[in-house]
Parts: sequence; structure tokens; C-alpha cells
Amino acid sequence: MNLFTRIICLVLLFSAFLFFFFQTTISSQSIKQDVLLTQQAEKITGDEFKFSTKSPKGTRIISVRKATPEMIAAIDKGLSDLFQIARSKKYRYKKRLNHSDYTIFISNSDRQKNAAGNYSPDIAVAADQYAGSKYDKGGYVYAAGMVVALNPCAFVIAEHVKDFERVSEVVRYETEHLVLYHNDRKFFRETADHSKGGGHPILN
Repeated sequence: MNLFTRIICLVLLFSAFLFFFFQTTISSQSIKQDVLLTQQAEKITGDEFKFSTKSPKGTRIISVRKATPEMIAAIDKGLSDLFQIARSKKYRYKKRLNHSDYTIFISNSDRQKNAAGNYSPDIAVAADQYAGSKYDKGGYVYAAGMVVALNPCAFVIAEHVKDFERVSEVVRYETEHLVLYHNDRKFFRETADHSKGGGHPILN
């Protein structure tokens, strides 16, 4: 083996080592991130998230039970609908507009029907700023979804077995907060707290 060949071999070996090192580092960071996000989602919901998958469009989905194809498709649609609006000439947002930017948790529902008797799987979360309002149910409120983290982008919704259009709608609405956080911080602050009025859709 001549000197030139040896140099090429060494370069290739070093490149392979660097690739392995960075891939291992990225993988380790990703696992740590998933653990921290899952811990936060479990703190919010009181559930245990045992299943994980990726949607056809790259959305990270972590759930209490294996996510159904209908839930997965509805989640992807909700994200796609919001991304299309965010990219429009009205807003021209550019950040966090890929499905792979998002981790979505699917929890157990704490109720199946709303006060009107309509199918409405929701989660019970601490009342916090809604304490004393008409939404306060004794220290907690029912929410269709809840942001778990702003960066990385993550939120939790309740599991549905029907009315998957509602899933897409809830996903779109929760994603609005995250897209605004990364693209228009002023608008985000103005619309983040629904206890002060306002609601969804924010972007239309």
C-alpha cells in the first residue's frame, strides 16, 4: 500500500469516526429530549406514555396506546392546514413549519362529553390563570389541548375514537401558539392567555 493510498484510508476512517460520533451525540440528545418532554406531559396529564411513532409526514407522536391511523392522519392534516396559512402572503412565517418540528402527545381523556352533551374528549389541567372564571371546575379546567414545551415544539391532546375533524382542529389551534412563539413573539404574547379574552383560530 503506497503513501497516497494510506492517506486516503486514514481520511476515510477519520470521516467515518466523525460521522459515528456526531450521529451518536445527536441520537443521545434526541433520547434525552424525548424523556424530558414525556416527563412534562405525564406531569400535566397524570398518564403514562408508552408508545411512540412517526407519522407519514414526520410528526413525532407519543401516546398512552398505539395511535390509530385515523388519529395519525388527523394530526398530520391539522399541522398541514396551519402551515399553509402561516406561509401565506398574509403572514409569511418561515420557522417551525415542518411536521418533523413537532412532538404530539396523545393522552387519555378526562371527559368524553362537554356540558352540552356533545362528544368532546378533553383533558383536565390546573386552572391557574383561569381560577375563579366560568371555566374553573374546582381547581382545574377542561382543555382540548395543552402546550407541553415551546422549544422544542410539543403539545398534548386527548385520544379520540371518532370526529377526527375535531382532532385536526385542535392540532391546528395548539400549533398556532407554537408557530407564533417562533415567528412573532409580540403576537404570541398577545394571544397566549385565553383567560384575557380571545380564542381560536388566531391565524386565518
